[in-house]
Amino acid sequence: MNQTDFIKYSLENGVATLTLNRPNVFNSFNREMALALQDHLRAIASDDSVRAVLLTGEGKAFCAGQDLAEATGPGSMEISEIVVQHYNPIILLLRQLNKPVIAAVNGVAAGAGANLALACDIVVAKESASFIQAFSKIGLIPDSAGTFFLPRLIGMQRASALMMTGDKVSAPEAVQMGMIYKTFPDDIFENEVKTLAERLAQMPTKGLAFTKQLLNKTFQHTLEEQLQQEAVYQQHAGQTADFKEGVEAFIQKRKPNFTGQ
Repeated sequence: MNQTDFIKYSLENGVATLTLNRPNVFNSFNREMALALQDHLRAIASDDSVRAVLLTGEGKAFCAGQDLAEATGPGSMEISEIVVQHYNPIILLLRQLNKPVIAAVNGVAAGAGANLALACDIVVAKESASFIQAFSKIGLIPDSAGTFFLPRLIGMQRASALMMTGDKVSAPEAVQMGMIYKTFPDDIFENEVKTLAERLAQMPTKGLAFTKQLLNKTFQHTLEEQLQQEAVYQQHAGQTADFKEGVEAFIQKRKPNFTGQ
């Protein structure tokens, strides 16, 4: 299997689907898969035909994190090098992508796999899926921005406990504690995810991108600074073709036809 096979890519109705494709090892990352995912995210960033992104896993798992066989074998890279070269660029590309990204967690999401999901804009999961901060079980610390996103999602106490104990969190529990958006029953998961992704792909893409950029800034700003940024981005949004279309559709009492412009 070559590098391009480790990520399956498809584009339909404005939705780019990226499927982690190493099911025999629960879609754990090796170097080739990490670099392939980076390449796809960079290409999507400049492709106007992509209006939303769906990230999921092949087979029974979403992603089991790092392939430890690669990280501990002869001539292997240092763990810190793997983090810097593989995972950090992926997280930054996800957060900088001016399009909504849905993580469709179809099974276990462990270690870097869990934190990869949490870095996406919207996380949905099968009811049977689970999330595990597995790092402490092998003497490592949570990476892939886990220490950034998880405390902000569920609070310091719960984040600390989950990271230190490595306890498994079921998908329904993850919804209850605010870690993820929602779950769907396993038998209708794919249809519900497709409906959600296509819905986002039909929305005002630039407006969603501005919203994402504001959310990226919110934790570093004071209230006054964030209010100022909202005014700036609202001006940008008000100059888009989709804003004009949205207003006209509202006045004419019809469904808007957003083009992402």
